[in-house]
Amino acid sequence: MSQLRKATRKKAKIRLGLSAVSGGGKTVSALLIAYGMVVDWNKIAVIDTESESADLYANHRLPTGFVIGEFLTRPLSAPYAPERYVEAIRECEAAGVEVIIIDSITHEWDGKGGCLEIVDQITQGSTSKNSYIAWGKVTPRHQAFIEAMLTSKAHIITTVRRKQDYEMSRDDKGKLQVEKAGLKEVTRDGWEYELTANLQLDQAHLAKASKDRTGLFMDKPEFVPTVETGKLIAEWCEMGIDPKVEIDEAIAKLANCASVDDLKMFKETVSINVANSDAFKNAGRERMNQIINANKKPENATAN
Repeated sequence: MSQLRKATRKKAKIRLGLSAVSGGGKTVSALLIAYGMVVDWNKIAVIDTESESADLYANHRLPTGFVIGEFLTRPLSAPYAPERYVEAIRECEAAGVEVIIIDSITHEWDGKGGCLEIVDQITQGSTSKNSYIAWGKVTPRHQAFIEAMLTSKAHIITTVRRKQDYEMSRDDKGKLQVEKAGLKEVTRDGWEYELTANLQLDQAHLAKASKDRTGLFMDKPEFVPTVETGKLIAEWCEMGIDPKVEIDEAIAKLANCASVDDLKMFKETVSINVANSDAFKNAGRERMNQIINANKKPENATAN
């Protein structure tokens, strides 16, 4: 059975990144965008690694006159191991949260008990002092955090700190010198590639896209994120086929599978979202049992 299929635009959950230096307005921008998406503060939760600073914005009136409401918070303190982030995400999902703001992901990478510290501890505790071996243990843990974010049933907004980066080079006389290399996000290189869109904020709270799959922000003038930004994102997310409809259609097609081999080949043709859904997995197991039972010989059958 061929695995080729027509590409289909489906409804999606946003994976939005906001990065800025201190004072760039990451938290407030995330809250305004989240509210614009769901228009209900009870459906928004902040996983707060910033010493519960998100609470300061509850019932906070902005200069524009807009009042931030009483959203949910899930404080997260050290150690900032990837597994603890995953646990917090799952807790928010279980509570029915529709937009999860992770403020910030920097601690998972460069905080106390985060990935860099874990690697250092493993390296120093080993006889070889080889960090390569340590990364072999820590990278899968970091990847599990990424997977929890990418596969979440909720919209995800992440914030990350940015700081001045430096590069070493040599001048025309061969003398070593340090040069500024712009601002760099304090997380693992390549983080923004995991996102649907990434917005960089300056100290005037102006946002500019460094990556954008939505087409809403790239190559557009800088802007201050507002509730309207969230509404635009919500409209983009709702474009296309409802994933539930896609799952139901795939389940209906399971009846056409007459053998276990047919069933296996069909499963390879469905999208990842369908294949990973509990409803499709359960229906697939049920269909497989039906096929197996239908092909069983009666226990009292005798040879001719």
